[in-house]
Amino acid sequence: MPLLNEHKSEDEKSFALRWYEVRNRVKNEFGQRPDINAMLFLIGINEVGIVKEKWEKEEKQDLMHVAVCKLFSSEGYFNFIGNDDEGWPEYEVVENIPKLVLKEQDELLKKKIVEYFETL
Repeated sequence: MPLLNEHKSEDEKSFALRWYEVRNRVKNEFGQRPDINAMLFLIGINEVGIVKEKWEKEEKQDLMHVAVCKLFSSEGYFNFIGNDDEGWPEYEVVENIPKLVLKEQDELLKKKIVEYFETL
């Protein structure tokens, strides 16, 4: 079983369990286990505070951008500057997020997503 992989450190095992629990929590709420993009979409909706039956493709991208800004504002990469006229959160770039290989990006996003959901 991958979670109990002997080659993983205790921190890796602990994080894998936390990630599983967060995804399971969302699955129980919405009926299907989400991937990273779905998690970002949900965080964006939560941050914007607007619920709609159908989102346009560009709006979905904007929601995911809001989520990334929110998640990485705690690391000092973005600064929340207020809401626009439509109520959407606005952020300014303080520092560029370092370039990472895809696997490292996924792991960092998962870490930030878990931290976000654990504070809700």
